[in-house]
Amino acid sequence: MSIKVIKRKHGFVRIDLKELWQYRELFWFLALRDILARYKQTVIGVAWVVIQPIFSMIVFSLIFGRLAKLPSDGVPYPILIFTALLPWQFFSNSMSSAGNSVVAKSALITKIYFPRLIIPTSSVISGIVDFGIAFIILIGLMVWYGIVPTINVVFLPLFLLLAFFAALGIGLWVSALTVEFRDVNYVLPFLVQAGLFISPVAYSSSVVPEKWKLLYSLNPMTGVIDGFRWSILGTVTPNWGTLIISTVSVIVVFISGLFYFVRMEKTFADVI
Repeated sequence: MSIKVIKRKHGFVRIDLKELWQYRELFWFLALRDILARYKQTVIGVAWVVIQPIFSMIVFSLIFGRLAKLPSDGVPYPILIFTALLPWQFFSNSMSSAGNSVVAKSALITKIYFPRLIIPTSSVISGIVDFGIAFIILIGLMVWYGIVPTINVVFLPLFLLLAFFAALGIGLWVSALTVEFRDVNYVLPFLVQAGLFISPVAYSSSVVPEKWKLLYSLNPMTGVIDGFRWSILGTVTPNWGTLIISTVSVIVVFISGLFYFVRMEKTFADVI
């Protein structure tokens, strides 16, 4: 009987892709279990995916569209909001789920060995189901307003991929930090709420003053949301400088989160 000795890694950490592939069935099992746990024998689970963005769309449209009278880039304000809510809610929900995933599955971690990277990644994957349901609602709204998608929609998967890596990158940081500092769980909802308003969700990024554009572009979700609107609605072409900076931010967050998580994962079973 062979025994696997798990030691903490020091220095440069290598990502073992071969090992991840060997545990691919566990990865899909955990992703499927998260989806089933969310929707099995429940109505509000599915309904909340629809109610939450619609309610947010109505509130933001009244405040920013009717009262503040902010520009909507030539499309109805509710559509402008809902199109941004799609990537934002995928990002925020997936990131929060990934951030809490390691602690939530502590019983599994302390019993058997497997690459811990599977846990937060499967949590983000399961968020794609919520995104798909909300996307169907967007299609219905576009039909209602008589809006036809442009050819730019072919680029939509690329921006969804950026949102995925942004959620996973921050989720990896949060999940690893939460194991040692449980206070992160209390800070995270506040940061998510603040992120909603510093991202171009309730308004178009065209209202951001030029002098703040560079700083604003450091937000990984700025380029993602602008890209979603451009891909689906054919609104103003996103600032390519902003898009490049946001993309670089996503890459930096993902790679740093990946290596930090892998570096710390060998201590999870002892600390958790």
